[in-house]
Amino acid sequence: MAGTATSTADALMRPYTGDVPGASLLILKDGKPVVRRGFGYANLEHHVPATPATDYRLASVSKQFTAAAILLLAEDHKLSLDDSIRHWLPTLPAFTDRIQLRQLLDHTGGLLDYEDLIPPAQTEQVSDADVLRLIARTDHGYFPPGSAYRYSNTGYVLLGLVIEKASGMTLPAFLKARIFAPLHMDRTLLYEYHRGPAVPNRAYGYSLVDGHWQRTDQSVTSATRGDGGIYSSIDDLARWDAALYDDRLLSAASRHLAFSPHVRVTGEPYEAQYGFGWRITGDTLWHSGESMGFRNVIVRWPKRHLTVILLSNRNDPEPYQTVLKIAQPWLAD
Repeated sequence: MAGTATSTADALMRPYTGDVPGASLLILKDGKPVVRRGFGYANLEHHVPATPATDYRLASVSKQFTAAAILLLAEDHKLSLDDSIRHWLPTLPAFTDRIQLRQLLDHTGGLLDYEDLIPPAQTEQVSDADVLRLIARTDHGYFPPGSAYRYSNTGYVLLGLVIEKASGMTLPAFLKARIFAPLHMDRTLLYEYHRGPAVPNRAYGYSLVDGHWQRTDQSVTSATRGDGGIYSSIDDLARWDAALYDDRLLSAASRHLAFSPHVRVTGEPYEAQYGFGWRITGDTLWHSGESMGFRNVIVRWPKRHLTVILLSNRNDPEPYQTVLKIAQPWLAD
């Protein structure tokens, strides 16, 4: 069966092979890597191949780490999930008094999308502080808090700022001290474009334009942090996946909160519910991540002890369906 599964994965990964922006693929079964490979290039211009150690911008796959950080602070009694976002960020407008941290975690807060508030002519990257200022000038949300679902990068940017306020540490330092270092995710970091440190083994993002791959690594919204700023490799994400099965990082109660369906996902092209930083579809826990030049997904089948992770430094194809097909031979027995 393993041979068939590997050949299926090779066939499905063929678009990533050759002189093209690439990908790294990991299949974990019963805690062991059964496929662990790089395809194509992490850096086209210098012909640097993608490997299992290549670090990709995770984009929204980062949200599960932001959610875990909030849950760790709740375990520390530094904050409560029922706290108002305005309690922590008092420059926000009065209507945000009713928005709880848990509603930002599951995208039911209703805050306006910061992306829609950026002036059209702006070329300078938007910071977390800029997002806070943009939302501070609003006087309404999309709906009353807790009444509906709308995917919100705004909410996760603000959660990143709450982590800093509640912990007394910078967001990169907290994530390193409480998540990355304890799990020996030694090549993972929250990247700050203007500050560093540099990303080790960095993959650069590309987009297909008029039949040619062009580097499109940064956009106006690539500098925000809590919603998508982490860089990591499949090797480090294997350590993250392992920690989600036991108490080495999060308590059983916190993991239950993260993996429980709190709200039905709407306005997105798949059936799912949302936990805290995770989508839930059937027996799978998963999340995708898309930003300029990167497309990623992690899909976990905890009952089968199976995880498939595909990280890519290109704008196409979207990898979720590819990963579901790659997993089929492992699910068929």
